[in-house]
Amino acid sequence: MAAVLNGSFASPIANADYTAFSPADGGFLSRVYNGMNGLGVTITVLLILVAYDQFKYIWNKGSIVGPSWKMPFTGPFLQSVNPNMDEYKAKWASGDLSCVSVFHKFVVMASSRDMARKVFNSPAFVKPCVVDVAFKLLRPTNWVFLDGKAHVDYRKGLNALFTRQALEAYLPGQEEVYDKYFAKALKISEQGDKEKGVPFMPFFRELMCAVSCRTFVGHYMSDNAIKKIADDYWLITAALELVNFPIILPFTKTWYGKKAADMVLDEFAKCAAKSKARMAVGGDITCIMDAWVKSMVDSAKYNEKIAKGIAVNPEEKPATLVRDFSDFEISQTVFTFLFASQDATSSACTWLFQIMADRPEILDRVRAENLAARKGDKDVRFSMDLLENLPYTRAVVKELLRYRPPVIMVPYVVKKPFPVTDSYTAPKGSMIIPSCWPALHDPEVYPNPDSYDPERWISGDAETKSKNWLVFGTGPHYCLGQTYAQLNLIGMIGKASLCLDWSHKPTEKSEDIEVFATIFPQISYSSSSRDTRFPGVLVGGF
Repeated sequence: MAAVLNGSFASPIANADYTAFSPADGGFLSRVYNGMNGLGVTITVLLILVAYDQFKYIWNKGSIVGPSWKMPFTGPFLQSVNPNMDEYKAKWASGDLSCVSVFHKFVVMASSRDMARKVFNSPAFVKPCVVDVAFKLLRPTNWVFLDGKAHVDYRKGLNALFTRQALEAYLPGQEEVYDKYFAKALKISEQGDKEKGVPFMPFFRELMCAVSCRTFVGHYMSDNAIKKIADDYWLITAALELVNFPIILPFTKTWYGKKAADMVLDEFAKCAAKSKARMAVGGDITCIMDAWVKSMVDSAKYNEKIAKGIAVNPEEKPATLVRDFSDFEISQTVFTFLFASQDATSSACTWLFQIMADRPEILDRVRAENLAARKGDKDVRFSMDLLENLPYTRAVVKELLRYRPPVIMVPYVVKKPFPVTDSYTAPKGSMIIPSCWPALHDPEVYPNPDSYDPERWISGDAETKSKNWLVFGTGPHYCLGQTYAQLNLIGMIGKASLCLDWSHKPTEKSEDIEVFATIFPQISYSSSSRDTRFPGVLVGGF
């Protein structure tokens, strides 16, 4: 059989009789695709992102109180940049749990006492956090960023720095600062405007910075360095605002804050080297840094004897064995002490002087108690026995910390889904913020909570309401220096009452609150008044 072969082949596409497939004929999606231009693509992507942002917010919000929808992407950004105390109060009053979302941060506010305490006491689900730039300012290796057992172990090595015996050793340095700065305050008053008064809040910030630095690093730091830190520290505070650009760009708040933080770390590292040299030859402890370095020296000697097989009397074993820390590690830790204290004590100091001026009958009682405790000699120096036996002055300070708590809330980050209640679980990666203010202003616990009344700590039952006393937090991250902070304020206002007299010209905003990391009085001015028994000082313009 003969085979017939066709040696020619033509592509169907090349065949004029064949109709080629066109994407335009492929259906709705293809027609949309072909009709799109750059603007259309941009708008479509934007709408998808907006929808996703809204869906994610509503999903995270769940059943708790919060806006029904979120301003696309930014949320209430402008409100966050300029925080308002009245808006915070409204948020706290809206429910035990409420929420807001700013940019990519979903934030849950824990307002009630019980919700706040649950967050503070849930280290398995949460850990303290700060804004993104804090890692760059405080450094990623800083102990405050440790979690779990690593954090617990590190804290154990710091506990000995705040014992009663240790606090007694720091008192001479603190009182030396008050002697110097109270004399300086008198000169400022004498040279100031007697009619308008003198703005003293910057002075209080420097005073509290000087007290902190002398307590933390003693005389290893010069007066000029302390002044520089006091002047520049507000740059660090501004850089650590809740809403800030996370990338450090030249001439921004975060850039200036980073430069100031680097300067502080460098100064503290120099102090650490000096303390090590002095403690190695048996120097006396005069500051927190000395106490910590001494514990390192003692631990190293003990460990060396054990390693060599030398019998050691059990009494020679340090209460807590600590490893050797580098100068920079010590610097980072001491910086966190300053970070925790500077704005908070500046706030407390400012409010305390204002409140005493506006309530002279309370100041008179503080003065009388402090003079009596010193047996009529106002020059008697600080001691733990003295500071611990001033019940009314202590009540004045505790009421100040309740009435105007320097820390009104503490941010935490959720490490894994956190069942805060039976009906709500905070999502991983969200921020949850236990609030201290509502617990400290609960009318069922503190009658007339918006009134400043030290008597509630003496004749009332405020001392028994420990669950509401959240000034220094609670749980595994409670403030290490809470006893130091209160004794420092007791000593300061007691000594001021004996060395100075001051007055304040209230304005309609004197009791209003301005939020800047902590809380301060709104702008006000002082008036002149001089008690012939005591040197005069004008304190105002807070």
